[in-house]
Amino acid sequence: MILDKDTAKKTAEFLLQIKAIKLQPGNPFTWASGWKSPIYCDNRITLSHHATRTYIREQLAHAVVERFGKPDVIAGVATGAIAHGILVAQELGLPFVYVRPEPKKHGRKNQIEGFVEPGQNVVVIEDLISTGGSSLKAVKALQEVGCTVKGMAAIFTYGFQLADDNFKEAKCDLLTLSDYSSLVDQATDTGYISDKEIEALRKWRVAPDQWQGL
Repeated sequence: MILDKDTAKKTAEFLLQIKAIKLQPGNPFTWASGWKSPIYCDNRITLSHHATRTYIREQLAHAVVERFGKPDVIAGVATGAIAHGILVAQELGLPFVYVRPEPKKHGRKNQIEGFVEPGQNVVVIEDLISTGGSSLKAVKALQEVGCTVKGMAAIFTYGFQLADDNFKEAKCDLLTLSDYSSLVDQATDTGYISDKEIEALRKWRVAPDQWQGL
């Protein structure tokens, strides 16, 4: 679920302006999964742009408090959401931890870096939601040490049904600043891409595993 329509479109506008999101229906990207995609999202680029970074920090912090209440700890998913998680924690005056995809193989073998205690309320920050698999690994790791995960706040989601199903199964509430539908609307309203390209974007969203480009 997006925070609200205005925020969703404004976030999409920022991401398109700084090319954190690239749209190339005529020259599609190939994801690690093998899927052909007209879109590529790298929200780490937002960290290099002060206005965008500030907007995302403020909106994520607002979203966390409005949807989940002020937690005890903010957690970022490694590696893409570590910086944004720190920014949100700083904005809210809260402790911060980050969660690796799996425990380290050496040293203390930590999966969670930082200090959390059983019973603490945690909100997880993520930069991008695709299927939700890696994001929910972080949720599970926090739950396994006794934390109560109030939910997750992310910058952007592709809005795949698989992700919706995974979050529902995990009983984890997900809130995002923007999503794929808002992105396409923003690109349409501003003439960012042609009508033919917009149609290709909509078709990809229906069956991304079968889409082969324009």
